[in-house]
Amino acid sequence: MATAFTRTLRSLAADRFRNSAVALLAGFVLVSAWGYWACASRVTLYEITETARLEVVSAIYPLQSPIDGRVTASTLEVGREVHEGDVLVELDVEPQRRRIEELRSQIAALRAERTSSDQQIAAEHSAIDQEALATQAATEEVRANRKEAQAPARYAQDDVERLAKLRDSGLIAERDYQKSKSEAERTRAGIDVYETTIRKIEQEQRTKSSDRAAKIQLYKSGVTKMDGQMKTLASSIATLEYEVERRRVRAPVSGRLGEVAMLRIGTFIDVGDKLGAIVPSGTLAIIAQFPPQAAFGRIRAGQLARMRVAGFPWAQFGTVPAEVTRVAGEVRDGNVRVELVVPASAKTSIPLQHGLPGSIEVEVETISPFQLFLRNAGRLVSEPRPTFPQRTVGGI
Repeated sequence: MATAFTRTLRSLAADRFRNSAVALLAGFVLVSAWGYWACASRVTLYEITETARLEVVSAIYPLQSPIDGRVTASTLEVGREVHEGDVLVELDVEPQRRRIEELRSQIAALRAERTSSDQQIAAEHSAIDQEALATQAATEEVRANRKEAQAPARYAQDDVERLAKLRDSGLIAERDYQKSKSEAERTRAGIDVYETTIRKIEQEQRTKSSDRAAKIQLYKSGVTKMDGQMKTLASSIATLEYEVERRRVRAPVSGRLGEVAMLRIGTFIDVGDKLGAIVPSGTLAIIAQFPPQAAFGRIRAGQLARMRVAGFPWAQFGTVPAEVTRVAGEVRDGNVRVELVVPASAKTSIPLQHGLPGSIEVEVETISPFQLFLRNAGRLVSEPRPTFPQRTVGGI
C-alpha cells in the first residue's frame, strides 16, 4: 500500500494545469469559430414546388370552326410552322362558287346591255346634232331664196305705187294698174311662203329633237336601272365571297401548331369545333403553383429562381434560370399562381419550348444558421402537442 500511495503522489505532482488549459483553449476556439460561423455566415432558403410548366408569354390561339361544313382540304400538322393568314383548313364552297359564277354572268350581260344603251344614247345625240345642222342649212337656203325674192317684190310694190299715180292722172288704163297690182301681190305671197317654210322646218326640228330627247331619257332610265341591278348583284357576290372566306380557317398569328385535330377529307365539322391551337413565338415564361403558406409573404417579384426540367437530368443539362415577375393575390384550387420569366440572356443546353414541365426553386431569403436554428426551435415549441385521453385508475 505504501508503494502504491507513493506512485499516486508522484502522479499528482507530475500533473499540471497546462494540459487542462490547452484543452479548454482549444474547446473555446472551436466553440467561438462555430458561433462565428453560425452568426456571420449566410444560407439561402428556397421554396420548392413540383408543379411548374414552361409557357410562352403570348396567349395561345385556339383554332375553331366558324361555320359547319365538309372538309375539302387540311394542312394541320403538329409542330408545323405557320404564318399569319395561312389557310389551314378549307370547307366545301361549291354551292357558293356556282352562285358567284351565275351572278357574274348576269353582271356581264347587264354590262353588255348597258354598253349598247350608251351607244344608243350617243347615236341619238349625234342624230340631234346632224338634224340641227341639216335644219340650219335648210332654213338658210329658204332665207336666201326669200331674200332673193324680196327685191322683185319691192320693185313690184314700187311699180304699183307709180301706176296708181298714173291711173289717178288718167294716163294709164285701170286694166294695166290691176295687172301690176296682181303681180305685186303674187310676189309678196311667194315671200310669205318662204316665211311659212322656215317656220315649218324649225317646228319639224323641234319635234324631232323632242322625240330623240325622250328616247335618250328612256335609255338613261334603263342605264340607271341596270346600274342598280349590277350593284345589287355585286353586293350579293361580296356576301357570297365572305361566306367562302368564312369557310377558310386561317392562322390568326405566326407560330407553331401545338395541337391539331385529326381531319380527313370529307369529314363534317360543326360550328365551334376545336381544330387545333397555335403557339406563337415569344418570350418563355414559367407558370408555377405554390401552396398559400409558401407563396404569401415569402415569394415576391424580383426574386431569383431556377427550374429543373423533367426529362433533362440537372446534373447533365443544368437548370434554367428565372426571375419572379408576379404572384397571384388569390388562392385557386388550393394553390397560388406564380409567374416567372426566363431571361433572354439565359444560356442552357435544354431545348426550351412551350409545355415542358418541371420543378421550380425560388430563393426567398438569406439568413444565418443561428437564425435558422432559432426559427426551427420556435416552430417546434409553437407546434401544438398531441392530446391523449385521460385514464382513471381502477376504472374510477
